[in-house]
Amino acid sequence: MENMTPRQIVDELDRYIIGQADAKRAVAVAIRNRWRRRRLEGEIAREVYPKNIIMIGPTGVGKTEIARRLAKLASAPFIKIEASKFTEVGYHGRDVESMIRDLLEQAISMVRAEQAEKVTERATEAANDRLIDLLLPGSEPTFRSRATVSNSDGGESSSGYVPPEASQERRERIRERLREQLDAGKLDDREVEIVIQRKPNTGMMFANMGLDQMDPDMAGMLEKMMPEQSKRRKMKVTDARRVLAEEETEKLLDTEKITAEAIERTEQSGIIFLDEIDKVASGSGGGKGGGGGGGSPDVSRQGVQRDLLPIVEGSTVNTRHGMVKTDHILFVAAGAFHSAAVSDLMPELQGRFPIRVELSPLGKEEFVRILTEPGNALTRQQEALLGVEGLTVTFEDGAIEAMAELAADANASLENIGARRLMTIVEKVFEQVNFDAPDRVEAGDSQLKVTEEFVREQVASIVKDKDLSKFVL
Repeated sequence: MENMTPRQIVDELDRYIIGQADAKRAVAVAIRNRWRRRRLEGEIAREVYPKNIIMIGPTGVGKTEIARRLAKLASAPFIKIEASKFTEVGYHGRDVESMIRDLLEQAISMVRAEQAEKVTERATEAANDRLIDLLLPGSEPTFRSRATVSNSDGGESSSGYVPPEASQERRERIRERLREQLDAGKLDDREVEIVIQRKPNTGMMFANMGLDQMDPDMAGMLEKMMPEQSKRRKMKVTDARRVLAEEETEKLLDTEKITAEAIERTEQSGIIFLDEIDKVASGSGGGKGGGGGGGSPDVSRQGVQRDLLPIVEGSTVNTRHGMVKTDHILFVAAGAFHSAAVSDLMPELQGRFPIRVELSPLGKEEFVRILTEPGNALTRQQEALLGVEGLTVTFEDGAIEAMAELAADANASLENIGARRLMTIVEKVFEQVNFDAPDRVEAGDSQLKVTEEFVREQVASIVKDKDLSKFVL
């Protein structure tokens, strides 16, 4: 997918996101330019920096969805971060470098999953071998049996141990029979006892201390100090196979190689979606040095901007897995910018987001398309969910129009939350249906046609009560 043309990227985004053509074109070109840069050589490749994007538009118009779908198309490490979560260095809270560490962890997970898939067959074979050892009668490492011979008086006497080669041959025959039964699933319900080795989760243990804020070398040392924990458990063969396969997979993976490749991917194709960037803008004129006294919120916001600047501009971040350069990480920022403007950001930070795209507010027409066109449309989701109960749902055109109109009206009279309002409307329309569906099908009524009258009837009570609609819609 990484060599998709800009037009192909836009076409793919069109499957899930309605409208916002300018934003789609901008991100499509940004992704294609990264593909182009990786095919350059030498100094010119190092000098081609990503064109970071800032998307401006009200909530619920598709900013986050564009970035999320883009990361899937690019098969790139991707994280979504709220800029408002960061604080200036020296204050309690997350420092901006933590997003690079999070991005690297995401890349490691991606690479590990890919490498694990490659060794799945070998890991499964090794797990089956261990299961056979557990199931094998007399499963000591040196399996030996005694043989008997007849005496002249018809009795039996011991002739000593069978030769090792004969014992081994018998053992192999038993193993083969067990393997055949194991592959056929005949032993899945047998119970075995296994020893599970687990590393303690240091991230959870030191959650209150903030392990991601700790010095990377110290964090690594703490992890190494923690001994593996062994635990004996009895479980069915089918569950034991999965656990043992995971252990064997870990043995086959080259951790150093995974880390090196993850760092490479983070540096060359990582994407960070920096949401709520407007929350760290200083307000009218704040970016030009305004912002009031030393205790004002604007000072803290500018502090976060100053800390963000070197990361976006290009610097080296120390992580517990190694050093990560941020020069070629793509940053996609987004914000509603209701009470601030892009020009209220620090001039230096503005300069690192050369591509600015304004996303259009959504109205009734867009809502109709959102309810009908995307493969993951809310109407299709409801059809699928209720189909599980055996209830077949169909929508009349008037019903779709009514839901779109109600959402648009609610956005106009209340706070405009964009397409998110549709989720509230659709949930309200199907609230009683979702509750009654099992009983309805059991009574023999397995068809539901959603009409305009049905939609307005379900939402009527809260539309009439303006005060209630503020909380429900």
